[in-house]
Amino acid sequence: MDISHLIQTVTVNALPVLFAITLHEAAHGYAAKYFGDNTAWLLGRVTLNPVPHIDLVGTLIMPLIIYFATAGTFLFGYAKPVPVRFGDLRNPKRDMVWVALAGPVMNLMQAFIWGVALYTLLGFNFDETFFLEMCKAGVLVNIVMFAFNLFPVPPLDGGRVLVGLLPRKMAMEFSRIEPYGFYIVMVMVFLNIINPIWMTPIMGLTFTTLDIALHPLELLFR
Repeated sequence: MDISHLIQTVTVNALPVLFAITLHEAAHGYAAKYFGDNTAWLLGRVTLNPVPHIDLVGTLIMPLIIYFATAGTFLFGYAKPVPVRFGDLRNPKRDMVWVALAGPVMNLMQAFIWGVALYTLLGFNFDETFFLEMCKAGVLVNIVMFAFNLFPVPPLDGGRVLVGLLPRKMAMEFSRIEPYGFYIVMVMVFLNIINPIWMTPIMGLTFTTLDIALHPLELLFR
């Protein structure tokens, strides 16, 4: 693999990824605090400092291994999950949904902000490739995180949302797969099952929605 290409990829993606994972996890912690659980707040996890959110394996080692193993065609990682005591929420079953949604919604907001930055730079004829590519990476990284985290298998956010929406008995049965959920999702990723059935359609719909939201800005700079 071309080392210079790897270094360029890392530098372009570093800031968007750090913002994406940091604000995602901080949003979970803030939502939990809002709905009655101060656990993440007391542990210092509701912060824009990326260090408390970084997981040595998931944020640093795994992405590099996967990137090299797939010759740069796939990149995946995760941050240290924000601790939430669902029993401390004022209405655990209902509030779990909002706490879970807070992270993906934050990624969607970041994708929009990076998109605004990209259109603004292009509108002022800014031609510094590094910053333009960083904005594009910011949009892509956050849309990937938005779509992936909404996959309806716990412990992913989408799984927690589904547990919160299902009738109590069904929710209890479904939540039992949580200890194995991560491994189920990883198998689906490596067998390329999750892409056609979830990632491609959800990301396509999200890109289309983002394009519509950014269209007024595009018209402004024409």
